[in-house]
Amino acid sequence: MSDQFFNPPARVAPGLAAPSGASATPLMPPFEPIHIFNGFLNSTGGSELEALSLFGLLRRDREVHLWATSSRVSRDLLRRFPIRRISLARRQKPRSGTFVFVGAHWRNKLWPYLIAKPTRLIYVYNTFHPKIIGLTAHTPRALGWPQTEYVLISAFQKRLLGLPDPVQVHPSPIDIQIFTPLPRARAARVVIGRMSRDVPDKHDPHDLALYRALAASGCTVRLQGASCIGSTLGAAEHIEVTPEGRLPAVEFLRSLDIFYYRSGVHVETFGRVVFEAMACGLPVVCHVHGGYAEAIRHGENGFLFETTDEARALLSRLVDNPALCRAVGAAARATVERMYAPAAIDARLDFYRSSRQLADN
Repeated sequence: MSDQFFNPPARVAPGLAAPSGASATPLMPPFEPIHIFNGFLNSTGGSELEALSLFGLLRRDREVHLWATSSRVSRDLLRRFPIRRISLARRQKPRSGTFVFVGAHWRNKLWPYLIAKPTRLIYVYNTFHPKIIGLTAHTPRALGWPQTEYVLISAFQKRLLGLPDPVQVHPSPIDIQIFTPLPRARAARVVIGRMSRDVPDKHDPHDLALYRALAASGCTVRLQGASCIGSTLGAAEHIEVTPEGRLPAVEFLRSLDIFYYRSGVHVETFGRVVFEAMACGLPVVCHVHGGYAEAIRHGENGFLFETTDEARALLSRLVDNPALCRAVGAAARATVERMYAPAAIDARLDFYRSSRQLADN
């Protein structure tokens, strides 16, 4: 497999650093292959990063393949990773093994009926769309696929969906060797920022007035993935608005002193960016409604708020107290180090690895 597939994207997925040395692919026992399916539409999208992270981690000791379920695959991702489109005409199709669908599903498609049946069927449910349960909980009898096994990304998501056990809960993989603190001196103006996909439902309209107030009080407000609200926010001194992906995530986060986050109508079942910010040693100030809230101990490794007034007071407290920023940021980093310790990651990967070992020839 060419090294070009392992150049990490702007927002790095774990396990995808370029291999070194001649034997990049480790020797492995003859286990059944693992096939990972995703639309692969957006090079900075959450489900895409989830799928690529699993690929990077599992490929260390398993045969793993990436499959695009959409015809609108990101050209950047096609260039960087060994993603294949399913094509029955070209006989390009998955051949049995474990099927792992990440933010994509197999319903209303012809190809599942024309390929070998999987031995396991796993659905990584990384969003909040209850209708997906109806699409994935049962497969048509004619298909003959096994019962779906679910992986959720937070206990918060599990409660919202009301899914009964057995259900796996695995936090989305993040490479904490990439997202690391980079100590720097505070500038005269404290930098408060957020990052997300560049869509309106990722932004709460109440935050626009908050951003203006912060800029007027002497802070710099840095918003990546906010061009969609640029016209509504209007031109304002000391508020920097850039489109999604302008800077690599780790570079953007390291340019901040404080990370702020609240989404709009979008339900954050996990909130990957919050954990990336914590991994970079930033104090985070986040709305209480989100999967990330389970990991935040208010006042210790981050802060949670319900109202805009509470958010403003917390941000003001951090702006005035650099020592508190450092202490909370260090505790945030320690939190993600526990979440993504090698033993914890390996235990989660064992769920996917428990496929049938092939008989020796």
